[in-house]
Amino acid sequence: MPELMEEVLIERIGDLIPEQNVERKRMFGATCFMVNGNMLVCASKNGLMARVGKDQEADALAKPYASLCRPTGQPMPGFIEIAFEGVQSDEDLKGWIDMARTYVCTLPVKVAKAKKSKATAS
Repeated sequence: MPELMEEVLIERIGDLIPEQNVERKRMFGATCFMVNGNMLVCASKNGLMARVGKDQEADALAKPYASLCRPTGQPMPGFIEIAFEGVQSDEDLKGWIDMARTYVCTLPVKVAKAKKSKATAS
């Protein structure tokens, strides 16, 4: 069931984010939406992860179903995890996306690093 909820969340996020400068990328075992090379939000089997920045962290944590993201047990400052219950309505999901966009759009454009090709034996 969490996999289905994740797929539906990915579709909903895609519908709410304009395509300009947006890239989908697999990271953290989930589907991340990147803006100008920086992670904006991520849909996973646990719900939504939003990159809101340290300045908006307290406001974000005051919202229902929100907690500090701790993928390795240690908190990731500026990253908030929102349970599926906190993004059931499009209005709630859009609010999280907008909060993340407010922060992420202040970041410099991140240029993707060229992948190293494996040398082939002759």
